[in-house]
Amino acid sequence: MIGAGGSILAVPVLVYLMAVPPVLATSYSLFIVGISAMAASYSYWKNKLLNFKMAVLFGLPSVVGILISRKLLFPAIPKELFAIGKFMVTKDFGIMMLLASLMIPAATKMIQKTPPAKASDVDGSKKPSSIIPLMGLVVGLIAGLVGVGGGFLIIPVLVVVAGQPMKSAIGTSLFIIAVNSLIGFSGDLTNHVPIDWHFLFIFSSFALAGIFVGTYLSKFISGQKLKPIFGWVVMLVGIYIIADKLFHS
Repeated sequence: MIGAGGSILAVPVLVYLMAVPPVLATSYSLFIVGISAMAASYSYWKNKLLNFKMAVLFGLPSVVGILISRKLLFPAIPKELFAIGKFMVTKDFGIMMLLASLMIPAATKMIQKTPPAKASDVDGSKKPSSIIPLMGLVVGLIAGLVGVGGGFLIIPVLVVVAGQPMKSAIGTSLFIIAVNSLIGFSGDLTNHVPIDWHFLFIFSSFALAGIFVGTYLSKFISGQKLKPIFGWVVMLVGIYIIADKLFHS
């Protein structure tokens, strides 16, 4: 209904509602988010709101980043990172805390009222910056570590730095998310991550159903009205993750 946001809740839902271990949840999230984003991007492509040139400029470096994360960095992270007194900081703890630290500023952005768009924000005339590929690489690295699509990081880059119209930025972001997530998941398969395909297909089917229902409802409910509500949900989940890891780990 709001054009983005599912990926940032996928890992918490898998961990806290489905009891999937955090490390495995990042793998499942990549598949679920990839399939969902691909389905969601179709309507933007059909309405010519998908900028393939920008998808390549930003997307290729982000693919490199996510492959580096999933193939090299993620497997290399030890299960036990370091100790603070008697408290052991584990890989699971680090992943969830990193995710929460990304969720809270993203939620703050959603809650804030968006000022009316200026002409320069919507005409797409701003020339792509040479820094965009570097940003794509960084976003890919982060997305790979926490198992999210990275839309809440990609869209600001496409709008503010690349000067893309918002709807085009959303469509392009969804396509990039789909490619990144599915390639990241394929990297996990080559690392022999144990996958419960039955569970994954059932969960993904419900996610896809949600995409189609949400797309239909978006015709009647303003995304701008839902955005701050969703932002508060993300904020509360982020705070819950931090509290849970600090006081119950």
